Amino acid sequence: MTGVRTVRPGLDVIEIDSLALLEDRFRDAARMLSGAGHEHGIDPAALDPAELTGLPGVQELLMLTEIAQFAGDEDWDVIVVDCPPSADMLRIVTAPDTLLGYLERIWPAHARMLDATGTDLRRAVLATTVERIAAAVTEARDLLADRERTGARLITVPERVALAESARVRSAAALLGLRLDEVVVNKVLPPVPPADPAAHPAVRWYLDRHAEQQQVLAELRRRMPDVPVAIVEHSGAEPVGVASLSAMAVSPPDPMLGGANADFARSGAPQVRLTSGSGLDSVFTLRLRLPVVDPATLRLGRVEDDLIVGADGVRRRLRLAPVLRRCTVDGAELDDGDLVVRFRPDAEVWPQ
Repeated sequence: MTGVRTVRPGLDVIEIDSLALLEDRFRDAARMLSGAGHEHGIDPAALDPAELTGLPGVQELLMLTEIAQFAGDEDWDVIVVDCPPSADMLRIVTAPDTLLGYLERIWPAHARMLDATGTDLRRAVLATTVERIAAAVTEARDLLADRERTGARLITVPERVALAESARVRSAAALLGLRLDEVVVNKVLPPVPPADPAAHPAVRWYLDRHAEQQQVLAELRRRMPDVPVAIVEHSGAEPVGVASLSAMAVSPPDPMLGGANADFARSGAPQVRLTSGSGLDSVFTLRLRLPVVDPATLRLGRVEDDLIVGADGVRRRLRLAPVLRRCTVDGAELDDGDLVVRFRPDAEVWPQ
């Protein structure tokens, strides 16, 4: 299920078999449900664990909960997770919030607590099982959202298509509250001395390709001024094994630019302020760092005490501060990479 191998002192490699993990967790839940007797109305034997792999996000959620357990053990100083390509990675990151959001609307925590302590054995067993799952997923979600403990590094290449994708991932990271520590640009051609333009075609190709990469790097730094950029030069052969990876040296990143915007980008948390007025004439703003790539994709919605924000193909449900729950949305705008939403008091619920 999970294999741990020490490759050198102080460095362990952990491989998680998410399918085996899924089967193991399913058997635990089945045993718990079966222990309640035959009249609980649930037949776990009707499902094969392999069938659950078709449910979107199940294996990813189990992987995240396993990583959260490793982080809680404190046996390692740093845990580095090698993530899949950006689209799959974003689905993994959003999976805990998605599951917990649906669960809270379908079967709220207070209702599960009442059922778990009630006299209906079937509902008590099911509520206890679901509560265990919710607790594990909550731990994983909180670990991802903890900007003091968790950060992300975006690995990309110096190509224009990859540049556009990197910008979208940066927008998604900001929307999801992830701390983006660095952008690492891989396979950058090292510079060479000036050559005769009439040189061999391979030399001209190399010089042209190097110039194109430098243009992409310049555009990357321009579009992400508040994120450090590190360069990994092309090593020729694909680096495989400890020796090859150890030989790779990452150049120091660009220094983080100072100023209020950089500080705010690092903080990540939405900021709520009273900007003018008092009482029913008050105007509040919620400011969220959101460097949107395509402003046309920006979507806002309100569901009870939550603000729904979508941009660049990613959506997040934000719980509003208590003062904003008594307000209505008055307008919104993008301001130099920040989303600013204005609120005014709702006369029907505002304290008089």
